[in-house]
Amino acid sequence: MQALLSYDQSPPIAAPFRFFLTVPCFGILAGALLLWSGPGIFDSRWTPAALALTHLISAGFMLQAMLGAMIQILPVIVGANMLRPLRVAAIVHAAISLGALFLVAAFLSFSPALFKLAATFLGLGVAVFVGLAAHALHGIASTNSSSQGLKLALVGLTVTVGLGVLLTVSLGWSFNLPLILLAEIHLGWGFVAWGTVLLAAVGYVVVPMFQLTPAYPDWFGRRFAALALAVVSLWTLAEFGEMKFVAPVLGAAVVALAALFAVVTLNIQRRSKRARFDASQHYWRVAMLSALAACAVWLLARTVPAVGEWQGWPLLCGVLVLFGGFMSVIVGMLYKIVPFLIWLHLQNQGQGRVMAPNMKKVIAEREMDRQMLAHFSALALLQLAVFWPPLFVYPAGLALLVANGWLLRNLLSALSLYREHQRKIESVTRGQPPSGQ
Repeated sequence: MQALLSYDQSPPIAAPFRFFLTVPCFGILAGALLLWSGPGIFDSRWTPAALALTHLISAGFMLQAMLGAMIQILPVIVGANMLRPLRVAAIVHAAISLGALFLVAAFLSFSPALFKLAATFLGLGVAVFVGLAAHALHGIASTNSSSQGLKLALVGLTVTVGLGVLLTVSLGWSFNLPLILLAEIHLGWGFVAWGTVLLAAVGYVVVPMFQLTPAYPDWFGRRFAALALAVVSLWTLAEFGEMKFVAPVLGAAVVALAALFAVVTLNIQRRSKRARFDASQHYWRVAMLSALAACAVWLLARTVPAVGEWQGWPLLCGVLVLFGGFMSVIVGMLYKIVPFLIWLHLQNQGQGRVMAPNMKKVIAEREMDRQMLAHFSALALLQLAVFWPPLFVYPAGLALLVANGWLLRNLLSALSLYREHQRKIESVTRGQPPSGQ
């Protein structure tokens, strides 16, 4: 069943936009970190710079985009209106931004004080968001796949951040915890039970709406989120219980669920009614193909001894999942959600007296295409840097800087257009003709 969208329930545009505008800033920092750290960042997944880079994308780029999107879509898709969304957005955005920056600095310096600050700010920011989102969702029935997926994604977010805070607290206060095991479980919850479940819940609406595809299959929409949380939970119990035969099987099932979402999405995207793909569709396709490639690398590492013994396979998986998968799909969604929100809010403010600009004019198509090519170049160079760090780490860092700087420029140009049309609307409501007329 498709969600019935209630656009009149949209929060003020400033609520999600503060998150969206911060997204490329963390991408820029990731590029700068690659240039600063050099080839040593790819020595191991556990180097301080590699951990910092991972969390610039996961706790920075991804978390900003995902919480900003949830603030927007919870009232529109589910009818769950947060109390004082502007104030909530300001508090949560400040807390998670500072928390992510403290966490990155903590990994680079291994300062216990910074780990404590990171745990405090990230934990409080996400706790405020989850608490208020849960309060808004209380008593609202799950009438469609998106609403069910959003509720279960909140569970995934809670566990993911809870495990992350536990790891950070352990490093800050020197607790004796099984850090490697907790880190693996933290990754499983973050990438599948939180990230993929949320992406699917949003995708049920935005993919058919913006890419003119058929709807996701009913069997998939009804079962995917619940199955993902169930399998990840069972795998977690098996890992903690040291079930040496069961845990690998359940781990493979977790990876298979991510692959299933990618295959189903590619299948419906293949049947799009568009004559040619735009930047958003290309981003989605590359994201799904990257996810499948990451799943294939994981499977090879578990079944082929030569691959499993190669120290670079977790790094290659990380590049494919973070930069190829989540970063690509997030930019692709921003290029649809941002123009649509600007059009929607300006249309409402204009009240028929001043028409909102066409969505295609909010961000020029050529600018999206150029930024997309920069991003894909960065992705290719990052993959090459895993194999040959001295040759490719600096071009990869530079390309990542350019791609995210370009993304920030595109988003700021959209914001500038929004403010310009706001001024036109204000002049008309005061009885003056808009400028240029």
